[in-house]
Amino acid sequence: MFFEISKVLGWMVYPSNWVALLCVSGVLLWLIGWRRFGRALAICGVLVLLLFGYAPAGNVLLLGLSERFPAWHTDGRDPDGIIVLGGAMEAGKSEARSEIELNSAAERVLAMLQLARRFPKARIVYSGGSDDLFPPYIAEAPLAGHLLEEFGVARDRIVIESASRTTFENATNVRELVQPQRGQRWLLVTSAWHMPRSIGAFRAVGFDVEAYPVDWRTRGWRDAFKPFSTSSMGLAQSDTAMHEWAGLIGYWWSGRIDELLPGPRDAARRGQS
Repeated sequence: MFFEISKVLGWMVYPSNWVALLCVSGVLLWLIGWRRFGRALAICGVLVLLLFGYAPAGNVLLLGLSERFPAWHTDGRDPDGIIVLGGAMEAGKSEARSEIELNSAAERVLAMLQLARRFPKARIVYSGGSDDLFPPYIAEAPLAGHLLEEFGVARDRIVIESASRTTFENATNVRELVQPQRGQRWLLVTSAWHMPRSIGAFRAVGFDVEAYPVDWRTRGWRDAFKPFSTSSMGLAQSDTAMHEWAGLIGYWWSGRIDELLPGPRDAARRGQS
């Protein structure tokens, strides 16, 4: 039920949907005679479009998430396992076209292949079920398993988790599958803007992982002052940011994460968790 509720509420937080709803509602009210109220709603819709479509509001919102965890750098100790969260593959399109179709989070898959080659002894875990609200439900993780094998990764290194539909389920199901041991080192690969909620979920289930953020979407805080050249670009960035902030608040409110905005921990504290 949490998945279904999050899908419905998630649709409501997208600024691109606010623009459409405000403008359409304004026009309809104007047509039925409520002209002052209708005009006010239409103006609000235009203001939302300007703020989230052209102004750098989307970048600012996203930077508050993506800059929380720095890029991962090795200290000479190889990881025992690498966990990659789903969300980069279009499972339905991939099945229909009989080839892997990636979306704007494709860096997760690229990082998976790079890390699998860089650390040949590490286990590779891909966690991702179907994110569709209605059937058919096509899981994403098996596609990743086939891709890894095509790139020469041994089958006994690959762990596929295809039941998860939320980030919290990713954490819970992966922990049950791999049974991490104290002292092991696990990397968590996901989009930089999704990393705070993901790390928070894994911490909540008692699985200590290290952040390996990818898919940054910005050049850093200098983009906080850079407007967008098209409204579609700004709205897409704003939609991603607002959806993730809503997810963080929902996870914190429901007890799925312990902190509203999880951040890095020092090495000593990680060792005690």
